Amino acid sequence: MAATSKKNRIITGLLTHFVLILLAVICLAPILLVVTNSFKSNAEIVGSPLSLPTVLHFENYVQAWTTGKFGKGFLNSIKLTGCTILIVLICSTLAGYVLSGKRIKGSGAVLTYFMMAMTVPIQLFLFPLYFAYANLGLIGNIPATSLILAATYMPLAVFLMRTFFLSVPKELEEAARIDGANTSQVLWHVMRPVVSPGLVTVGILIGLQSWNEYLISSTFLQGEKNFTATLGFLSMNGSYGSNMGVLMAAAMVLIGPVIIFFLLMQKQFIDGMVSGAVKG
Repeated sequence: MAATSKKNRIITGLLTHFVLILLAVICLAPILLVVTNSFKSNAEIVGSPLSLPTVLHFENYVQAWTTGKFGKGFLNSIKLTGCTILIVLICSTLAGYVLSGKRIKGSGAVLTYFMMAMTVPIQLFLFPLYFAYANLGLIGNIPATSLILAATYMPLAVFLMRTFFLSVPKELEEAARIDGANTSQVLWHVMRPVVSPGLVTVGILIGLQSWNEYLISSTFLQGEKNFTATLGFLSMNGSYGSNMGVLMAAAMVLIGPVIIFFLLMQKQFIDGMVSGAVKG
């Protein structure tokens, strides 16, 4: 009986590892293909896209960086992403704290509102938002555009932060209140250290979405001086649509920082998701 149980565990483990390896290959194969072709000439890519490059064409990266104006684009992307993350973290933390303990009347209605807001597409509001921003002279203003992104991602962030606050024992806040702490002191000194994995998780999720965002940034950040890295890459399609080597290099320049950032932060991200799954 014990031998059969051990055999079943071995078979289950082998199948699990096979599925995980297969999924990893499916996810990594396109990235490896882009990396390989980014060092090849256009003729080599057209002739044999799956082969290794005979000569490494590093000039593809130089040309991609210059043509896509990634120097300015990365600065704009960092500014847009940073402003969005800051707004979302502050507002979602406050809202999550209030909604986690039913500290206000009608908290159920507020939660319902956020749930419904998650289902409404941003495309419905593009025209009135553009009209308002144009009249206020905010077209091309990166911090103002981050407000739209923050509002778009806010419902998800509020639900996530509320989940993390629900996992905090009530005794912690009660003890702080007995010691004379006010609400701001409770939030900063008691709640913040406990829900810090949630802040990291929300920050990573919002950061990745903001970095890769196209629709809102292309609508409200007009003019090459305001282009993000994503818009700079997409602007190359017209001029370098026939030079696949340069486009592949530009793609790697764009996604490389995202991959490195996630690899560095994956432990904190996973820990945050696991700790936030205690309560719903």
